[in-house]
Amino acid sequence: MEMITLALAKGRTADDSIKLLEKAGVYFDDLSHKSRKLVFYDNTHQVKLIFVKAVDVPTYVENGAADIGIAGKDNIMEAQADIYEILDLKLGQCKFAVAGFSHEQQTNGNVLTVASKYPVVAKTHFRKKNIPVETIKLNGSVELAPIIGLADVIVDIVETGNTIKENGLTILEELDSVSTRLIVNKASFTTKSESVHAFINTLQTGLE
Repeated sequence: MEMITLALAKGRTADDSIKLLEKAGVYFDDLSHKSRKLVFYDNTHQVKLIFVKAVDVPTYVENGAADIGIAGKDNIMEAQADIYEILDLKLGQCKFAVAGFSHEQQTNGNVLTVASKYPVVAKTHFRKKNIPVETIKLNGSVELAPIIGLADVIVDIVETGNTIKENGLTILEELDSVSTRLIVNKASFTTKSESVHAFINTLQTGLE
C-alpha cells in the first residue's frame, strides 16, 4: 500500500487523536511532547504524520499536501474546504453559540456587529436568518468584545458555558454541534483508495 500523509494539530486534539490511533494499532514511537519536529512516521512507515496549525488542517487536506486530516468541525466549517468529511471521532465535543447581553440586539433591525474567531460561520448563520451583520475577527478573548462595546454579540464554540457566564454574558442561541472529524482529500480518496480506506477502517476499529 502507498504511504499516506496525515495532518494533525498539536494540543488536546492531537493527544486524544494519538490515543485513538494507538488504540487502533497505529504507533509513532519517536513522537514526544518535547520534540520540535513536525514530521513523524508510524512504525510500519505507512503513515506520515505532519503537525500544522489547527486552522490549517482543512487547507492542507484540500490542496493535497495531506491525504487525510483530523480537524475540529469548527475549523472545517470556517475553511469551507472542498474535502470529504468521513468520520465523527466524537472528540472535543462542544457547540457553536451566539452570546451577548440581550435578545433585543438581534431583533431590532439594525446591522448587528458580531465578533468571532469564525467570521465565515457567523456570516453564514445570520445570513440564513436575514439579519445584516458586520463581523470583527478576533483570535482570543472574544467574550470581551460585547463588554467593551466592540461588538453586539459574539459567535464562539462553547463547552460548558462557564466563561460566557463569568463574563456576564448569556447564550442567546445554540448553533451547530462541534467535534473532531476525519477528513480526506478528494483526489487521494480515489488515487490512494486502498491505503485511505485501510486507515479509515483502522480508525473505526479504535472507535469501537
